[in-house]
Formats: sequence, C-alpha cells, structure tokens
Amino acid sequence: MENEKELSFEELYNESLKETKLEKTVKGKIISITEQGEIFVDIHYKADGIITKREYSDDENANPKYEFKVGDWITADVLKQNDGLGNVVLSYKRVKQREGRKELENKIKNNEIFEEKVKEVNDKGIIVEVLGKRVFIPFSLSGVPRGEDVSKLQGETVKFRITEYDAKTNKIIGSIKNVIDEIKNAKQEEFWNNIEVGKKYEGTVASISSYGAFVDLGGIVQGLLHVSEISWNRNANVNDILQQGQKIKVTIKDVDKENRRIKLAYGEKGQNPWNNIDEKYHINDVVKVKVVKIMPFGAFVELEPGIEGLVHISQIAERKLTKPEEELKLNMHVNAKIIDLNKENEKIELSIKELEGTSNEYKEEI
Repeated sequence: MENEKELSFEELYNESLKETKLEKTVKGKIISITEQGEIFVDIHYKADGIITKREYSDDENANPKYEFKVGDWITADVLKQNDGLGNVVLSYKRVKQREGRKELENKIKNNEIFEEKVKEVNDKGIIVEVLGKRVFIPFSLSGVPRGEDVSKLQGETVKFRITEYDAKTNKIIGSIKNVIDEIKNAKQEEFWNNIEVGKKYEGTVASISSYGAFVDLGGIVQGLLHVSEISWNRNANVNDILQQGQKIKVTIKDVDKENRRIKLAYGEKGQNPWNNIDEKYHINDVVKVKVVKIMPFGAFVELEPGIEGLVHISQIAERKLTKPEEELKLNMHVNAKIIDLNKENEKIELSIKELEGTSNEYKEEI
C-alpha cells in the first residue's frame, strides 16, 4: 500500500514536470509593469509571461503604463515557452499588427476615408501611417497643384483613401486627390440641385478677360460675369473695375444646368443711366461727345458712361462722305446735336452736320 502511495506521488510529480503546450495566442492578467517597459503577465501557466519593450511596440517612445495598469487583461502571441529564466516570452505588438491588418483590410474593403498626420515628405511623395502600416501617397495623388510646394503638408492631417494594397509585399498606395475630388463632386451636385435664377452669392474673381470675368462661387463652380453686367459703360475696361482675387457680390442671371454654365450679374453695377435719360437730355440739345466706335454707316459717340448715341454718316458733315474716318477719329471729342431720343429702346441719334457754321461747332482730337 505504501509503495502504491509512493508510486502515485512519483507519477504526480513527474506529471507536474511535463511541459504543457501553450496556445499560439494567450490571454492573461498583468501583474507588473517595470520601469524598463517590461510587462509580466499571469497566463495561468506554471511560469509567468513577459512582454519586452521590443515586443510591446515598434515605437521606441511607446510606454505601456499609458495604456495598461496592473490587473488589466492583455492578449499576446507566444514566442517561446521558456526564455532560459523560466518566463514565457510573449509579443503584444504581433497581436496588434494582426488586428490592425484585419481592421485595415476591412476599411479598404468598405472604401473608407482615412484621416492621419503626414509623417514624412520625400522626393517622390508623402508618407502617412495607418494602423501601424506605412502608406505612400505620390505627388500626383497628393491633391497639391503642380508647381506648389508639397512640403507644406508635413505634419498636417490629411484625408485619403487607399487605392492599392498588397498584403504580401506591404505595398500600400493612398490618394488624397481621390477624396478631394469626391468631396468637390458632391458639393457640385448639391450646388446644381439648389441653384436658381435670382440667388445671391459672394464670389471671388478667378480670372479677367476682355469680355468679362470668371467668378469662383465657393470653390465649387465658376460663373461668367460679362463686361455688360459689370458696367453700363460698353467701353469699360474690366481691369479698371475688378481685380483677380477680389471678393464681390453677384446674382445668378441665367443657368444652363445641362451644360453647367452660369451667367452672373454684378451687384455694384449701379442704376441704369437710361432710367432718367429724359430728365437729362432733350431733342435739340447740343452736347459734347466722345467718338468710341467707327462703323461704315456712321460713328457711335458717348454722351456719358453707359449712354451712347449714333451719328449716321449722313449727319457727320454737309459734304458727302465715303467713310466716317474722313472727318472723325476714335477718341475725338466733338459737339453734336440730339435729333432723336427713344428712351424705351435706349437709342439716341445725333447730328454734327447741323452745327456746321454755327457757334456750337467744335472738334477736338485727344
């Protein structure tokens, strides 16, 4: 009987020496965190587990005390069942990498937008980090216009999508431009769905030409502000009124949604000078005018900015002319007599001929 007891004790002792096969991944309770950043874990095994600082994170500055405290549960991969000192070597970072890869793949699959800080700008593009993975964004996909300094993105938080992903080679390509274009397209759709004639906007003069200016409306679309909508003066120089980058208030005059074109009106154009024309000018009045355009049939003259009239070739001189240039030149100032005034159709006819030989006769070249 005594031998049987001894045998049983010996068997139990030998059994206790047998090394239990641990799972690849274990979960345990943290029993201590050292000043060196090592984590000791009770994994319900004959030996405690240890997570070295190297196996905690790839980030040298990472401190487990900021994430965990004694008594917390932690999951880690088993690297060795015995490190020679009686501890089981564990890796927390491998679990995080695996979880991060799975989360990353799910986000890519769902076409999600990422938002991270730019860690590096090199000669080929920029680098951001997502869930422990480096993502390369080439200059062409950075969203920065060609010619501008991409280094301004260093340290900035950017939104991007991952457009290429190879888990085997760890090749990950991102695109900021993809997100910018998507947001811009969404704003454009909303803009075109809500735009209507008469709606007012504050815009920015994007460019100026001889026929008007293109005005940027909220960085979404551009509309044309024709020179005729900028000033009542048909001979106005747009550059004398507007400047590139200037903020102005405009009103939607016409919309072509199919071709996505907008015509604008300028809020500071002022009142139409023809509204009170009959209070300022009358038939038989003699006025000093400026020749602004010469045509084969006569010359257009300016009475004041926004008010023009026609001197027919037959009304330029008593002698018969073959062309107006025989008597008139552009920018010449002359006296002329109003012989007809039509407010409704905004037309004035004048005569220089009727002043010939009178005290009102006058011509001046400038």
